[in-house]
Amino acid sequence: MTGPFCVEARGLRKVFRVRRSHRVVTALNGIDLAVPSGALVALVGPDGAGKTTFMRMVCGFLAPDGGSLNVLGADIAREPEPAQANIGYMPQRFGLYEDLTVRENLELYSDLYGVSRTERDERLPHLLAMTELARFETRPAGQLSGGMKQKLGLACALARSPELLLLDEPSVGVDPLSRQELWDVLLGLVREEHLSVMVSTAYMDEAERCDFVYVLDNGAVLAHGAPGELRARAEGRCYRTRPAPGLPARIVQARLADDSALVADAVPEGGAVRFVIHAGSAATEGGRSAGETAEEEARRCGGLDAVPAPARLEDGFMTILREQRKALARKPDETEIPQEESAALSSYDKFQPETGRNAEPEVVIEVRDLVRRFGSFVAVDNTSFTVGRGEVFGLLGPNGAGKTTTFRMLCGLLPASGGTLRVAGVDLRTARARAREHLGYVAQKFSLYGSLDVRQNLEFFGGVYGLRGKILRERITELLCEFGLESRQHATAGDLPGGYKQRLSMACALLHRPGILFLDEPTSGIDVPARRAFWRRITGLAAQGTTVVITTHFMEEAEYCDRILIQDAGRVLELGSPDDVRARAGRAGSMEEAFIRIVKNSREGNAT
Repeated sequence: MTGPFCVEARGLRKVFRVRRSHRVVTALNGIDLAVPSGALVALVGPDGAGKTTFMRMVCGFLAPDGGSLNVLGADIAREPEPAQANIGYMPQRFGLYEDLTVRENLELYSDLYGVSRTERDERLPHLLAMTELARFETRPAGQLSGGMKQKLGLACALARSPELLLLDEPSVGVDPLSRQELWDVLLGLVREEHLSVMVSTAYMDEAERCDFVYVLDNGAVLAHGAPGELRARAEGRCYRTRPAPGLPARIVQARLADDSALVADAVPEGGAVRFVIHAGSAATEGGRSAGETAEEEARRCGGLDAVPAPARLEDGFMTILREQRKALARKPDETEIPQEESAALSSYDKFQPETGRNAEPEVVIEVRDLVRRFGSFVAVDNTSFTVGRGEVFGLLGPNGAGKTTTFRMLCGLLPASGGTLRVAGVDLRTARARAREHLGYVAQKFSLYGSLDVRQNLEFFGGVYGLRGKILRERITELLCEFGLESRQHATAGDLPGGYKQRLSMACALLHRPGILFLDEPTSGIDVPARRAFWRRITGLAAQGTTVVITTHFMEEAEYCDRILIQDAGRVLELGSPDDVRARAGRAGSMEEAFIRIVKNSREGNAT
């Protein structure tokens, strides 16, 4: 990478002191990082890697504790104002004013940035057209979908014409179609205005569209280079295997992922399972080739074969991360499955194909002609489906499609306007309280008590579920062990890392051993390794007979489901297994391609 650079960090350090525990946390540990002028650079890494801290330092919001940081030719710590006047920054939670219209938000940010009337009269119509928000100019921001809000946030950050644009996970909580549109806007801006852009993202396909990628972990730069250079780190070690008939892909994936001595990563993909083996592992020594080793491992885990696959950036990323942690001999953190938990959830190893998806499971959720109206607006329009015991069922759809409304009705949090809805044999329209006894619920946003410690949260929610005395104490002990929370049981919940907050939310939802678990976008904003660990737990729970209903915007996660339902504008567009849905979408290569094609075709058909 050669200059000139719009951002250049050398030996940059940042530490935080946690008041309650008096601990010192090193957020950035002497990193070197540079952003060439006119380039699109991605920051990727696990939660807590230091990505957001670095961005806030580039903006001048945080002062370095060591090293140097030059932004747009100035020392940002000593002279922040000149650089800040030429920076556009969109944090994870961009501050839109929901009572103001789209146009009023843009005018407000133009005022804050000191944009002249002449400049804004030229620039704002261009931004509205580029983000396709012109026809919603008079709509209050609070009435926009999630994807439209993100596009408005981007437009507000660009109300002035910056030299440097910083985007901190701009597509979190955004559906695949809106995410594609957001990136089309971003790439168009880079081409037209020759912006320098730094973006942090949990999506490796987004990072693959950038000029350069930095991989961060634990406050350090592990690797950097063009996407092709990082992808090459896994070249020749990537394979795909098809599960044996009747065996869900998630079972094969879990078995492969648990062999951490050989396998660096494993994930369901297009009805198969993609896995990456470590370089120079003990299993590949002694004369056997990597291909022979991969074939043997695939068959041991329930696969039919092992076919070489081209490496992706995500494969290179996971390889770099796993091998770095292996080299440092670090103890497991929130992105990894503790040994005790692995043993507790290993019942999928006993999974028999004849009891899998080909059998007719007992129906535990029955939805017939479900309707929900808000005044004259129909949010859910005559939806029907069933879910069987032990099934993993995905609710998918664009922002504003009606899936959250459907989800809330299934949980008993919102009454239906019409139709039939039975959960665990109970009619939710007449006995919601009784039905909830069988349900566990994990909200999209962390909804536990942040001021209580881990054990106190478990004790409180145990009491809510009617557990008392010895029964409650024993159940808390089981869950602390199962979710690897024993060492943090007296830590304040609000201070936990993201992965541990997710574990605690799951533990609280499972205290009363519910037969049905509802998960509302539980992996939104969570990094790739943490998502792998999360689905490892879901696989174990489903194998034990727990029914799981989940909403997600990560289409790769639909591959873990037995069946998925795709909604838009309150209507069911598709319902079936991931293989069935891909086939009906025209043999799309990935679930994301299938999803986008199905939604676009439906909207174009309705438009005509």
